[in-house]
Amino acid sequence: MDLLDQIAAKIKDLRVSYNSGEGLSQDSLAKHLKVTANTISRWETGTYRPSVVDLERISRFFGVAINSFFPSELVNDDEDENIKALLRTAKQLHPADLEELQKYAEFRKARAIYQGKTRPKAGRKGGKHK
Repeated sequence: MDLLDQIAAKIKDLRVSYNSGEGLSQDSLAKHLKVTANTISRWETGTYRPSVVDLERISRFFGVAINSFFPSELVNDDEDENIKALLRTAKQLHPADLEELQKYAEFRKARAIYQGKTRPKAGRKGGKHK
């Protein structure tokens, strides 16, 4: 399964399992995210690629980390001195600020992973009609 297919499956899984398995319609999710139900459908089938901003909005709506859309091998980083310094500083933040910092860091990581991933354009290869 490629990255875009994995993201599509995760969006659908989050929507279907929403509210302890009660689920949420594509239309309801679309209204919450201020997109069309058709867009939700196309994200879930992998026809359309949600932007990283879309993924961030979806992750906030469902209360999951944006990194949950990506395979763990793409998300895990080795701890280095910059990370240790960030952690020392983060320990001094108010919980609400810490949560916002976490969301921002996850967004940046997701953007780095997701940048440049595209689907082929629809239509015939070669582009000429006979």
